[in-house]
Amino acid sequence: MKKHRIFTTSFASVYPHYITKAEKKSRTKAEVDTIICWLTGYSDKALQQQIEARVDFETFFEQAPELNPNVCKIKGVICGYRVEEIEDELMRKIRYLDKLVDELARGKAMEKILRE
Repeated sequence: MKKHRIFTTSFASVYPHYITKAEKKSRTKAEVDTIICWLTGYSDKALQQQIEARVDFETFFEQAPELNPNVCKIKGVICGYRVEEIEDELMRKIRYLDKLVDELARGKAMEKILRE
């Protein structure tokens, strides 16, 4: 079965779009990085290394230290799909990230985004 195109897309090519989306709504790159690190377990330094290495999304999530145990609290619709119902594990992780960045851009408080 052919892989979805996003799986082989470099994370570094999408990352600036996350930043732009947040900054258009007066949020910051630091907040985006916080969300990504919270979700994946990467440190700030390790995140930057992944970006510089231009790894694809599949590798990015495969090499992630540990998915946050609170990801089960991420619910809702992104790109027309309920994130909690997406069967493909990698696609669900990517959509979790999309959902968190979307919540940031919509002005949601960081405590709520990080499910604290």
